[in-house]
Amino acid sequence: MLDHKDSFNIGYITKTRGLKGEVQLFFLYEEPEDLELDVVFIEIYDKLVPFFVSSHQLLTNNTGYFFFEDVDHIDKAVELVKKNVFLPNTKKPERDPDEFLITDLKGFIVHEKTYGELGEILEINEFPQQFIASLSYQSKEIMFPLSDDFIIEIDTEANILKIDLPEGLLDVYLK
Repeated sequence: MLDHKDSFNIGYITKTRGLKGEVQLFFLYEEPEDLELDVVFIEIYDKLVPFFVSSHQLLTNNTGYFFFEDVDHIDKAVELVKKNVFLPNTKKPERDPDEFLITDLKGFIVHEKTYGELGEILEINEFPQQFIASLSYQSKEIMFPLSDDFIIEIDTEANILKIDLPEGLLDVYLK
């Protein structure tokens, strides 16, 4: 049985397609074409259940259409909608050591233009539209988008992220 700690989330099932059990998967993983998709694990009641892929088609918009063995009717496919999809860590593609991803900012110290040092990025959450960083500042959880509009500089040598947040964003958390 695959455990959550031994796996990584590649996306979630968004909807069914047709009557023969096909589902659409939205990929959170940035390069789905690099993934080995013969077996995926779908989270059902906090357990990762294996589903064997009988066929799939990747699309350009970070989605793909999938048929799973034993899911041969829309009634079975409907039960999978909104479920997270995982792969074992052993199937995670190797990264180029020089490649820097936005998720690599976890652990960086954030310096905001007006407020100065805010603290260490504790978590980076990926949403369909953007990445959100969270940190603890003055005993409160602060969340902000990791957008090119707000990032001034990323110092990978010193693990420092310099940002300029929109006026009032921190005030929402501090009041």
